[in-house]
Amino acid sequence: MSTRYAFVGLGHRAQMYVDALLGDWRDTGTIAGLCDTNQTRMNYYVERIGHQVPCFGPDEFGKLLELADAVVVTTMDATHARYVVAALDAGLDVIVEKPLTIDAEGCEAIAAAAERNPGKLVVTFNYRYSPRNSAVKKLISEGAIGEVTSVHFDWALDTIHGADYFRRWHRDKVNSGGLLVHKSTHHFDLVNWWLAAAPELVFAQTDLRFYGQALPRGPRPARGQGAPGLGTDPFIFDISTDERLKRLYLDAEHEDGYIRDQDVFGPGVTIDDNMSVLVRYANRAMLTYSLTAHAPYEGYRVVFNGTEGRIELDVNERPWTPEHAAIDPSAAGKEHMAGAGEKLVLHQHWKEPEEIVIEQGEGGHGGGDRLLLDDVFRGPGDDPLGRPAGYRDGIRSVLVGVAATRSATTGTPVRLAADGTRLVGG
Repeated sequence: MSTRYAFVGLGHRAQMYVDALLGDWRDTGTIAGLCDTNQTRMNYYVERIGHQVPCFGPDEFGKLLELADAVVVTTMDATHARYVVAALDAGLDVIVEKPLTIDAEGCEAIAAAAERNPGKLVVTFNYRYSPRNSAVKKLISEGAIGEVTSVHFDWALDTIHGADYFRRWHRDKVNSGGLLVHKSTHHFDLVNWWLAAAPELVFAQTDLRFYGQALPRGPRPARGQGAPGLGTDPFIFDISTDERLKRLYLDAEHEDGYIRDQDVFGPGVTIDDNMSVLVRYANRAMLTYSLTAHAPYEGYRVVFNGTEGRIELDVNERPWTPEHAAIDPSAAGKEHMAGAGEKLVLHQHWKEPEEIVIEQGEGGHGGGDRLLLDDVFRGPGDDPLGRPAGYRDGIRSVLVGVAATRSATTGTPVRLAADGTRLVGG
């Protein structure tokens, strides 16, 4: 039976799912309708779909639900809970982008809706499906280093990727929950999944040290379009050079006033760009985590210490950032990719180090995106790694970020319930 899919939130993130249903997964279902605050964005996707489909505004979401069997939620993070709960209460399945929501109240509402309704709720954590991260899970699950005692996880966002959070709606914590929720949710979920354990205690410190008005920089333009430094200032993004972003955002501004190319050093930034987090797990493992959003390169390093050895994963996604790539990513060449790669090494007591071969597939994230889309649209098969994520996984990852944000504000540790799905102090 073909599934009728409805989409709510028709920005950049929706395209992977729309294209999947128009491409290799078209036999699994049809696109029954769209919902967004902006008709111009919906028109872009209608054109991409190739035929007219019903379009609705947010106040007509109920009408959209009547046309569908499942809903794909890719709206602004702060609105996820509203749409997820409404879809579940309508008896539909839900596919939602990370983060599941941005606060403890949203987590409670979604959990209650998931428990009182038969619909399936899937949170799309594509990092689980990346071959390198799956390889780490396999090593840990097989006991290659015994019992994991600690994890050290350092993530660097460069001045292309990291800066972009500070020119979009993400820059306001009311919308995104901050990077510890919006971005780090991916990373906290990885650790929760790798360890197969629930987080129980969180302590954090964060600060805004680079973006916003953290440093005196003199007069700045409000946005990229029309700015005197457009084309020369590496932090001023020329959205008009990317046809897709131009059509989704620049050409759509007249409807809702959303500015996609705000100045990263302008006022209105309420999220932090430097974060350090300590997490203790129910199995006594400890995590030290850091996120920097203004690094000169993009990548991450994660180390696992165990009772029988150590695992080290180094990932270099973009070794350096040329100025023209920051101004206009669509025009960037490959000269800045020399040295990119990944390396997974197993160190066991009394043995020489062993580099583990990471099997790559076709498509994004080393083939991981295809595996995720298969699970989303065809249903998960027998997966010994347990990569499909449900609402409890989504809640645990969000609440680590929420607890870390609260801890950074209060200066005190925040405790979670035994299963990691509720905050119990802070």
